[in-house]
Amino acid sequence: MTEASPILSVRDLRVEIPTPAGIVRAVDGVSFDLRAGGSLGLVGESGCGKSMTLRAIPGLLPRPGRIAGGTVEYDGRDLTASSEADLQRQRGSGIAMIFQEPMTALNPVMRVGDQIAEGPRIHLGRSKAVAAQRALELMGEVGIADRVRRYRAFPHELSGGMRQRVMIAIALSSEPRVILCDEPTTALDVTIQDQILKLLRRVSESHGTSILLVTHDLAVVAQTCEQVAVMYAGQIVESGPVMDVFREPRHPYTLALLRSVPDVEHVRHDLEAIPGRPPEMTAAHVGCRFAPRCTFAGDRCLVDDVPLVADGAGRTVACLHADACAADARRGPVVVA
Repeated sequence: MTEASPILSVRDLRVEIPTPAGIVRAVDGVSFDLRAGGSLGLVGESGCGKSMTLRAIPGLLPRPGRIAGGTVEYDGRDLTASSEADLQRQRGSGIAMIFQEPMTALNPVMRVGDQIAEGPRIHLGRSKAVAAQRALELMGEVGIADRVRRYRAFPHELSGGMRQRVMIAIALSSEPRVILCDEPTTALDVTIQDQILKLLRRVSESHGTSILLVTHDLAVVAQTCEQVAVMYAGQIVESGPVMDVFREPRHPYTLALLRSVPDVEHVRHDLEAIPGRPPEMTAAHVGCRFAPRCTFAGDRCLVDDVPLVADGAGRTVACLHADACAADARRGPVVVA
């Protein structure tokens, strides 16, 4: 892998889930790159496929979901072609994951310090004593006070914010190069959320760890990530540097998301809700999937496939009316701070 090569490269990823109503195409042709030491936010409304994309990367799809096509290359190796044994070696040591709800991810009958120490013992071959010392160091690094006492605590004895810090310490314990974060602040109050996001940024900067963050919260992405990819109905519809995309969105869905967020600086009597509803993911799709809900859509949008096109300036968009959308965005406030 060259210096400029991404640490994680996803190409045309497709995930299918068989259901009694038909096959759900949860992820349908998703492609993106994550550079070494970089941070990428994957955003979109619930059910758009962002969490399925995240879980497909290390091979942790819930059954009966399966990868139906595409590649996931980590450090030049295609994980979709790897055996389960190879994937298990990569989990933790190369790619770690922070789940949305730590209470369900942590072992309820195992002391949290021992859970942090597992990574150094299993993946790095450290002795029990060295692993325990490393766990204490990591607990301090992620801001857990009174480390010795809390090392022996069980998950239910800690607050939600502390449990999430334990999850971050576990993710760091095996010295991974990529951390996947699945809505890591959803269940936390805003003060603790801010602390966790700052911690993730500090971890990325100090360890050179790449962060892939899944969230529905645009402000979280603005605070945490360098790059953003916007998902709708299983596909990425726009991507680029975070503030470039948020200041001048070129896809109507991105613009609609931004305008549906409360803005304390520009008071509006009514929030701008997105009309309609997302398409059924079991149906065959023709044309732009957002077209039935889009104020810019024309006849071509309903029948023509709209590929994701790069503009040569680090941004991509899948829209026939990108220029009109950008012009409309310039007429109203859309920045999420």
